Amino acid sequence: MSEQQFPEGPQRKGIQLPKVSRPWAPAAVGYATALVGLGDIVGAVAPHFRGTRVHELASFLPGTVTRVATAASLVVGILLIMLAHALRRRKQRAWQAVAVLLPVGFLLEALRWHHTVTAAVTLVVFVVVLVNRREFYALSDPRTRWRALWNFLAMSLISFGLGLVIVSSHARTTLGTPSFGDRFWQVAWGLIGVGGPIHYTMEDTNDLVYYSLAGLGLFTAVSTLWLATKPSKPVAELSVDEEAQVRGLLTRHGARDSLGYFALRRDKSVVFSPSGKAAIAYRVVSGVMLASGDPIGDVEAWPGAIKVFMDEAHRHAWVPAVMGCSETGGEVWTREAGLDALEIGDEAVVEVADFTLEGRAMRNVRQMVKRIERSGYTCRVRRVDELSEAELVAIRHAADAWRGTETERGFSMALGRFGDPADEGCVVVTAHKLPDGALEGASDIRAVLHFVPWGRDGISLELMRRDRDADPGLNELLIVKALEAGPGLGVSRVSLNFAMFRSALARGERIGAGPVLRAWRGLLVFLSRWFQIESLYKFNAKFRPIWEPRFLVYPTARDLPRIGISALQAEAFIVMEPPKFLRRLRRGGPAPAPRVGERRAADPALGEPGLSQP
Repeated sequence: MSEQQFPEGPQRKGIQLPKVSRPWAPAAVGYATALVGLGDIVGAVAPHFRGTRVHELASFLPGTVTRVATAASLVVGILLIMLAHALRRRKQRAWQAVAVLLPVGFLLEALRWHHTVTAAVTLVVFVVVLVNRREFYALSDPRTRWRALWNFLAMSLISFGLGLVIVSSHARTTLGTPSFGDRFWQVAWGLIGVGGPIHYTMEDTNDLVYYSLAGLGLFTAVSTLWLATKPSKPVAELSVDEEAQVRGLLTRHGARDSLGYFALRRDKSVVFSPSGKAAIAYRVVSGVMLASGDPIGDVEAWPGAIKVFMDEAHRHAWVPAVMGCSETGGEVWTREAGLDALEIGDEAVVEVADFTLEGRAMRNVRQMVKRIERSGYTCRVRRVDELSEAELVAIRHAADAWRGTETERGFSMALGRFGDPADEGCVVVTAHKLPDGALEGASDIRAVLHFVPWGRDGISLELMRRDRDADPGLNELLIVKALEAGPGLGVSRVSLNFAMFRSALARGERIGAGPVLRAWRGLLVFLSRWFQIESLYKFNAKFRPIWEPRFLVYPTARDLPRIGISALQAEAFIVMEPPKFLRRLRRGGPAPAPRVGERRAADPALGEPGLSQP
């Protein structure tokens, strides 16, 4: 493999990772830069930190020069702190910006002769930055113009907060005793370059406060304008040509992985092997290049796709990770990319030919299904292309109305759309019964399951929702009907929900389980209050499935917390989005982007389900 490879972690069999001369340098430079920036800010906003002994050469400089230098140093300090995180991620443009800002900061500190220590530290950090320039190679992350809005909101809050600190720190030199309202308006007017209601006994102090506030306001405005006018880079999006190519791979090799069809989510990017015979779908979340499931296509071409994937991760200094790959996929990833694998749960797969409601083991499910049927519920199992437009609209509306959260969840085991003409092979199962007291013509849909194709003879559960007012056990009825209809649809295997840490839960409740295993199971049961880990396992186990292990692939153990947070963001359990009024404003504008995916759910009677996919 070329030298453009993931730079950290041990060298293993397969991909030869490049030698890194100073792997500690990015983090060290980042923290040092943040420290210098913090010193610049403290020195600018807190007069008592500046010292009282001024170098005699300062008398040769006009007072305005030092006051402007103080205001500019404040802005430079903010910029350095903002760039520190990007430096730790090896971003090339961050290094270029810091290589310019540090000399500027040194000159500004030198103009204020009482800041000789800060200036010296700034110069040392600048030298370290130059010496380690080869460690900063990563390209910028994808971005949109929404970043300009977030910059404006964040910088407005930061600027206003610092402005209040600056005004309050000079309270002893004011004429009279200004109230909080006076300080508030002093900052508000000062950020737009207008004098406020507070007056100072010393002209130097008045100018210093004015220049500092005006500098903060100018920086907020210029940085926002720059981000708003800068060409945006495309976010994760599956193009029409890429989707067609991925569908071709799924047609030939889709039976290998039940998660393969979810690569067709249109908010994912995709990389292909040089031969075009394999592909990997991914999304970048908080600096983690997150793939899901196995690579798509010919197994022999998987190493080529993995090489391209790792090259892309290296070029941007992203952390590569794979959620929910199979055992075969995990072996290939660990061998070819030098990564580690961790078993995170099991997928429930039911063989249609072996499924039956007979026997003592299925007694509870059998009784529940019969009780629901006696209550008057009926089910229909159809391919999506058999539905009329009115039925599509009714099912889509019902599923949206029953969603337990405002944000739609899903990434690794969710498609994120329903009724698209391109998804004609999907299967939908609906339960019908008019609610008590309903008027004639009301919708009788009470629950819905949506399955995506898994090769030519399988389907994989993508969506499960029901009316919260419907009878418990309705989801069991839907799954049973889907399994019973399998032979007529040419379906021989059905993939149900994913159960996180299923083996730990199963072993921990057995007789003879050790204290460590029991403690681990107890922790999982406790977390089930929020993520429904135990309830998903028990729900899946009702159908006597075959448990297929799924794995998380990652570079090093220290990356696991970051990958975990990114996974929760991808699945929309951690949501970072604009406020409601901005989302409404955006909906009223151009056509919305493709919908974020939905997650698989267990029985909604259990409450809003948690992480039901890898």
